[in-house]
Amino acid sequence: MKRTVLVLCVALSLIATVAGAATVGIGAFGGVGIPIIQDDTGRGTMFGVRAPVSLIPLVTVEPYFLSSNGSSKDQDLGGVTITRSGIDVTGFGATAMLTMGGPVSFYPFAGIGSHKLKRDGIEETRTAYSFGIGIGISPVPKFTLHIRGEIDAAVKDQTSRKWAAATVGLSYSLLKFPPTP
Repeated sequence: MKRTVLVLCVALSLIATVAGAATVGIGAFGGVGIPIIQDDTGRGTMFGVRAPVSLIPLVTVEPYFLSSNGSSKDQDLGGVTITRSGIDVTGFGATAMLTMGGPVSFYPFAGIGSHKLKRDGIEETRTAYSFGIGIGISPVPKFTLHIRGEIDAAVKDQTSRKWAAATVGLSYSLLKFPPTP
């Protein structure tokens, strides 16, 4: 009985500690994805939503949804030029960020997700990995402007498709636990 009470007290104190630093937000982003070593798809625009959740200081987990539309690309096949439609990507996943700083912060991040690649002749789901660095600028409380650069790789079996991405987004802190006046 004493052991159960002790474990319960430790668990409650950890929850209280974590809850003291917890914030939940919502945000939107847009940007550009540039294919890396891919001759069959062009640059694409991307947009999506992110929901940053910070449970402990310095670490933020950010579930996301994204959509990207690749542009068409001309390919020269030995004197014959063909035009391929761009690859469209929809995906979801989560990113973990090591957030440091105050009103201006720099943060490295890495993520994993599931992305669906689609165009005529291609419709497949791949595991996606991303990593990069971001800058967060918070000119007023609760609002943060995010500028990010990243590398994304959609992997299936022994092949991958890679993009370099640059995005700009805005997030709003919805909730903070415990609430502050």
